[in-house]
Amino acid sequence: MTASANNRAREFRDHLSRRILVSDGAMGTMLYSRGVFINRCFDELNLSSPDLVRQIHQDYVKAGAEILETNTFGASRIRLAGFGVAEKLKAINQAGVRLAREAAREAAFVAGAVGPLGVRIEPLGPTSFAEARAIFREQIDALLEAGVDLLILETFGNLNELREAVRAAHEASGGEVAIVAQVTIDDFGHLPGGTGTETFTREMDSWPVDVIGLNCSVGPKATLETIERMMQFSSKPMSAMPNAGLPTRVEGRNMYLCSPEYMAQYARRLLWAGVRIIGGCCGTTPDHIKLIRSETRSLQPLQKKLSVTVEEPEAKAHALTPVPMAEKSKLGAKLAQGKFVAFVEILPPRGVDASREIAGAKLCAEQGIDAINVPDGPRASARMSAQVACQLIQQHAGIEAVSHFCCRDRNILGIQSELLGAHIAGVRNLICITGDPPRMGLYPDATAVFDVDAIGLVNIVNNLNHGLDIGGNPIGSQTALLIGVGANPGAVNMDEEIRRFEWKVEAGAEYVVTQPVFDLDLLEKFLKRIERVRIPVICGLWPLTSFRNAEFMVNELRVPVPEQFMERMRSVDNADKAREEGVAIAREMVARVRGMVQGVQLSAPFGRYQMALDVAEAIGPR
Repeated sequence: MTASANNRAREFRDHLSRRILVSDGAMGTMLYSRGVFINRCFDELNLSSPDLVRQIHQDYVKAGAEILETNTFGASRIRLAGFGVAEKLKAINQAGVRLAREAAREAAFVAGAVGPLGVRIEPLGPTSFAEARAIFREQIDALLEAGVDLLILETFGNLNELREAVRAAHEASGGEVAIVAQVTIDDFGHLPGGTGTETFTREMDSWPVDVIGLNCSVGPKATLETIERMMQFSSKPMSAMPNAGLPTRVEGRNMYLCSPEYMAQYARRLLWAGVRIIGGCCGTTPDHIKLIRSETRSLQPLQKKLSVTVEEPEAKAHALTPVPMAEKSKLGAKLAQGKFVAFVEILPPRGVDASREIAGAKLCAEQGIDAINVPDGPRASARMSAQVACQLIQQHAGIEAVSHFCCRDRNILGIQSELLGAHIAGVRNLICITGDPPRMGLYPDATAVFDVDAIGLVNIVNNLNHGLDIGGNPIGSQTALLIGVGANPGAVNMDEEIRRFEWKVEAGAEYVVTQPVFDLDLLEKFLKRIERVRIPVICGLWPLTSFRNAEFMVNELRVPVPEQFMERMRSVDNADKAREEGVAIAREMVARVRGMVQGVQLSAPFGRYQMALDVAEAIGPR
């Protein structure tokens, strides 16, 4: 940072300590109103339409704004990459600062605006904390180099992500620049994931930031009510930048209908509550800011804020002690005792008649199989719910079931609801998977959800096992779900596979089931690499049915099959012999993995359950 930038940063902190500061309003709303299509990269306009951006800043200065946010809310590498302009990151951010400075001159402070990355980070997504922090750091470095007076980290709905943005900002500036950290809430004062006001306020209060506050999503009423609650748990200066009400759809456009007069009334209430920075978000215009500034003038010099005493509430019960693995299910007890287990995979029916699947499960139970593994919409196909199929098998076949649970078809609300339902229905054994994308199935145009991936799903289940919802709020009781995950010893990118496996274990995975294995060298390497995070490993085995089936494994499912097995399947001359050879290979595999893993999952190709049972005979006494 330059000496002048340091001086402006100190000047900002001095003003913040003495009086109310008025921020600007919406940038996106103003760009949209002036003919910029909603699908444009608004941040890139700093380069392609600088006069337009500068004029909007100037309009806010004329209205009385004392803080101008740069037009860089979405100018991180990840967001810019979606528009194909990631290589212009530095130029876009620094142009954003220059345009705001040209409009502000000495009349307003320039705040570098930084928004969320638009991707899910751990524990609910594949982007790590370190990766997120590095991406934020790149953008913040560019803003600081261009000479911003402060940073505003805004519209964050995920505390973990905001924490990494704060860390990046603090590390980049060395604490020289003021940091404003703002979250977005719902009408009840919760973060989008359900985290309550007290929880997120106490967390933000502990961070090295100058101001904490709220922006976006809700109108001034909910903002005021939440700010008042926040002040019970923090004495930091607070900011409020509400939307101009909730959006109303008018002829295909989102319209924000709160009048400037209404916004100004609530601005007065927010200021009397003790807010130190007041402004607006979506839907607010220079007309709104003009009246808000008028309210602040009537309250200057700053009224002495009522002293806030942050009292520690009585200790509340939060996370419950999870049910031990051995008490969750019969399968959990066997895994906890170190017993070797055997699963047989049975696909749920395509229709409503599950009699064939139940009969197959009964046959498996009679042969000593420990559990039936039921996939969830395998290969993106429309089949009976895996949970319902598991219920039917457990009720009518006298054997425990293991339900695959995939993220593809459910948002985070549906995931939690179905997991609670699975527990109460007695389906306690899970394998948490991301799920095949719809394009693999018969309905390629079906919508995929993927709110979280398998790692995020494990975190959700683990939370429920501790009696908490996704936002960390107590739910009054707890689930006792046995958490299984998947892994692929033959993955092309093994480093990534191991990294994700370690995250799954860290998130709460209790056992793992592998993809079908034919190459034992790959299995041994996989087991070696997970030694330090080893949980019970169930090895997937697939009795081949033909040479064509073996080719399908190699070329379409990307499962390595050693050439010796390919040759054995190629050499048989009829279907019956091919199936016999496939079973023989699988039996050899069982014998070889018996001392390496804690169980096997046996596939029943094309519903041939007897093939799986023939393979199971090789397990021997347990």
